[in-house]
Amino acid sequence: MLQVRDDDACAFEELVERYQQRIVSLMIHLVGRRDMAEDLAQDVFLRIYRARKRYVPGSKFSTWMFTIAHNVALNALRGLSRRREVNLVGSESGELGGNPLDAKALAASGLMPTRQLEKAELSEVVNMAVADLNERQRMAVLLNKFEHMSYEEIAEVMELSPAAIKSLLSRARANLREVLTPYLQQGTQVVGDKDPA
Repeated sequence: MLQVRDDDACAFEELVERYQQRIVSLMIHLVGRRDMAEDLAQDVFLRIYRARKRYVPGSKFSTWMFTIAHNVALNALRGLSRRREVNLVGSESGELGGNPLDAKALAASGLMPTRQLEKAELSEVVNMAVADLNERQRMAVLLNKFEHMSYEEIAEVMELSPAAIKSLLSRARANLREVLTPYLQQGTQVVGDKDPA
């Protein structure tokens, strides 16, 4: 990043190559749409480039980058909640494009081994459970589990105290456990069906 700050175009290109997939993946989990996630990732790198002259190497670069990504994601989610967009194209998350019914149809046709189907279905259920968390819990879980950030690093990104992050993650884990335990015990998908009546 210090080379980027000194206007080294090759260094910026390397930085984008190194972190782009991680940012896109984070954004997909946060906004649920690959096309939008890719646009948001571009926005993150544009903001990094614009802020390059103000960069001060105080903490890890990734912490600074994920702080920018967090802010971009929050702005996008606020915009989505105001517009209430309808997504007519199916979700692109997961190995099979995100629709567990498509996976079941593929398995029924004999083109997919059962073990792969179970893995894809479990992955989809976990993704849906994470998506069902509130924005703050979801961001904390993604940074902790997928980016392997410490409580202190997540606190810096989310502008909270480490104790608040610990509490946030504890509540998120409890929520995930509540949603996923019946599925894992019975093998039935219960995400979104919190009220059986």
